[in-house]
This record gives sequence, structure tokens and C-alpha cells, in this order.
Amino acid sequence: MENVWFLAAVWVGLALLATLLAIWFKISTALSEIVVGTVAQLIIGVLVGPNALGSSTAWVSFLAGTGAIVLTFLAGAELDPDVFRLKWKEALVVGLAGFVAPFLGAAAAARYVLGWNVGPSWLAGVALSTTSVAVVYAVMLELGFNVTDYGKAILAACFVNDLGTVLALGLIFSPFTVRTLIFVGVSVAVFVILPFITGPFFRRYGGRVSELETKFILLALFGMGGVALWAGSEPVLPAYVIGMLLAGTVGKDHLLIRRLRTLTFGLLTPFYFIRAGSFVSVPALAAAPLVFTVLFFAKMFSKMLGVFPAVKAFHYRRQETAYYTLMMSTGLTFGTISALFGLSHGIITPGQYSHLVAAVIGSAVIPTLIANALFMPVHLRPDDTRGPAVVAQPSSLSPGKAEHV
Repeated sequence: MENVWFLAAVWVGLALLATLLAIWFKISTALSEIVVGTVAQLIIGVLVGPNALGSSTAWVSFLAGTGAIVLTFLAGAELDPDVFRLKWKEALVVGLAGFVAPFLGAAAAARYVLGWNVGPSWLAGVALSTTSVAVVYAVMLELGFNVTDYGKAILAACFVNDLGTVLALGLIFSPFTVRTLIFVGVSVAVFVILPFITGPFFRRYGGRVSELETKFILLALFGMGGVALWAGSEPVLPAYVIGMLLAGTVGKDHLLIRRLRTLTFGLLTPFYFIRAGSFVSVPALAAAPLVFTVLFFAKMFSKMLGVFPAVKAFHYRRQETAYYTLMMSTGLTFGTISALFGLSHGIITPGQYSHLVAAVIGSAVIPTLIANALFMPVHLRPDDTRGPAVVAQPSSLSPGKAEHV
């Protein structure tokens, strides 16, 4: 029997190391955790054994899955309903461009450059069409963009992008059954009722040490996640929608959001990001580096080709457009989910899975590093030393002020 506490200490130690590396090298903690997970799996696998890190154990999978769900919920809760209503056209245009271009581009590259069969090629298109809400939200939060209209617009476009990915995965590969209809029906009912009961329920029973609000949110997330998984969908999709629907109540309760962030970033997301990195097979990549190169650049070029002009159409400055585009070019959560779906259903081989996940993780790390190093729109960041920063808007909007993080 494994020593659960020793293994937990190893994972938390890796999370602590990743945080220190992120501070030293001034990068996002999420990206640092991914890289640490990949390197740790390689080193520990050589020294102890291939399964010594325990990435596939039930409790690690549960904590990682919970981290993805709660992080996605928090990203949805950060979407200001007023900003989303004001920028729905931008989110729709940029999000659809961010999905369609890499979906077709990556599928074509896998089919005609790498010679993959039709099924794996379409799966590659789905996996590489994503943008990473988890990574983008983590970066927006660390840099303070989450309280600006600029950052909220990026998150809204990410949602539309990933919604297209999930729909494509379901329409192309998932069987449409009675369970799908039940899932849709239950989702509609919950999505309609939840915003009406949450606010009064919290006002009546909330504000106690027992953290009733957190339990209520986790119940909704786990319940809808269970229905989604039962129907052949993905638990993170309803989590994002629930977050958006509760943005007007939960999203404006800054103390509750702060407590949820402590739980999420302190315990849960390190398991998710480190685990995602640990699944990358470095030997498989070293044996066929050209496959990774083709997949990675197929996503990058096609994503930028679609997103850059779409963002530019809304009159952002060149630096803001470049940063926006690079953030939209990231991928992780739905990309790894799609790849794992393909592997578990026999659509792709383990080797194809490793290359897809490596390309997905590469797209999480490289564009973000470039964006933060070369194109960060620092004039949009709230500055605690000067007070709230003025948020630059596209020409159709009047300037507003962002609140403190």
C-alpha cells in the first residue's frame, strides 16, 4: 500500500518548488508547475519507477480534477456581466476565430503533413483548437488584468473558443443518446434556477465560520460535473457556465472569492498543473521531435492567423492586440481533456497522445512567456503604488477605472 502522506508531501513539495521558480524567473506559477511536473516525472521515473509519482492514483486524479473545475468556475465568476453584455460581439468574433482557424489548420496538418488517419486528425484539430481558461485566468489574476475590462474581454473570448471546442468534441466523437438529452435538460433547469436562489440563500445563511457558501458552490459544481460525465461530456463545461451565471453574486463577494482562491491555488491547482505536465513522455518526444514541431506550429500559426485580425478589428493598440492574441493561443485544460478522451476511446495511440499533450502544454508555456516578456500592456495593469490604473478601452468605449485586486 502506498504511503499517501509521503506522496502528498512530494506533490506539495513540487508545488512549493514551482512557486519559488515562478518568483525567481518572474513567470506564471501555473506554467512553472507544468514544467516541474514534466521534469519530476522524468527524474523520479528514472530513479524510482515509472509510476512512483502517482499521477494516476484516484486521490491525485480527484484533487486535480477538482482543481480544474473550481479554477474554471472562478474564471467564469470573474466575467463581469455588464462587460460581457457590452462586449458580446467581440467575444463572439474573437472566440469563433480562435476556434475555427486552429481546428481546421491543425486537423489539416495532422492529416496531410503527418499522415494520420481521419479520426486522429480531427481529434488533433479539436485538441489544438482550444485556449486555456485555466492558464489565462491564472495569468490574468497574477498580473491584475482580471479586474480590467481588457482582461475580462480576453476571458469572455476564451469561453466562446472553448465552447466551440467542447461542442465539436461532442458532435464529432461523442454518441448522441438519451443521456445527452437528460444532461441538456438538467443543465437548463439548473442554470435557470441557480442565479435566483443563490443570492437569497447566501444572505439568509451565509457569513458563518462553517463556510456554507463554499459547500453550496462545490455541491453545484460536483453535481453538474457528475451529470456531465455520466452523459459523456466534460465536468469543466458546466463549471464555467455556473461561474458566469453567478458572477453577479459570487463574483462580487470579494471575501468569498478570496477564500475560494486560497483553496484553489493553495491546494488544488498545483495537483492539476503538475499532473498535466507529468503525462508528457519525454522519450516519445525525443524519438519523433518533428511530430511535436508540426503540431505545435500548426496550432500557433493558424491560431494567430485567425485571432490577430479579429482582435485588431476592435481597435486595440498593436501591443494590446499582440498580447491578446498570444493569450488566446494558449491551451491546456480542454486540450488535455480532448487528448485524453481520444486515448481512452481508442481514437489515438499513446504516442499520438504524448505528442498532442506536449503540443498543448507547449502552447500553454511558450506564448505566455513571449507575451509577458515582450508584449505585456503594462499601461492597463492596476498599480498598487499609484492607485487604480485607468483601463484603456477600444475606441467605442469610454475609459473606466479598475478596482484593486
